[in-house]
Amino acid sequence: MKWLRFSLLVLGVFSLCCATSGDSSGVKKMKMQFRVFEEYTQALYQRYPDIRIEGENYLPIPIYRHIASFLSVFKLLVIGLIIIGRDPFALFGMQAPGIWEWGQGNKIYACMMVFFLSNMIENQLMSTGAFEITLNDVPVWSKLESGHLPSMQQLVQILDNEMKMNVHMSTRPHHHS
Repeated sequence: MKWLRFSLLVLGVFSLCCATSGDSSGVKKMKMQFRVFEEYTQALYQRYPDIRIEGENYLPIPIYRHIASFLSVFKLLVIGLIIIGRDPFALFGMQAPGIWEWGQGNKIYACMMVFFLSNMIENQLMSTGAFEITLNDVPVWSKLESGHLPSMQQLVQILDNEMKMNVHMSTRPHHHS
């Protein structure tokens, strides 16, 4: 009984440490739109061979990252308890709910259900849907603001306009007073 309480405490502390350390789980978001990024990169390199294109993750707000990290560890704890057959509700003097009893009788299905449902929630928490485009550190497109990806034609037009403006700004004579 004491070892289970201690395990829960250690697991909670470990989860908190994982949540506050450098979280690399933002990679999940990039995988979803990586294909689009690659297509745009190839097309832009053909049109603008001298341009440098970089892709990076756009992390969700910290509370979502912490919740996703905690859920990831909690998922492993629940799967472990299902496998070893321990009743966590007995620790709190509660009767186990029917779903827990079903899970003890169907361990493989219960573990799969916990795994896939928690992964679905974690992915939803980590997904920002961001596709932000900047040119010389100036934002030129934001999927978060517009709600959609630019078409390739829109993107080329935006970049052409921005580059023309930058050329005009750099070729203007500067007056010193």
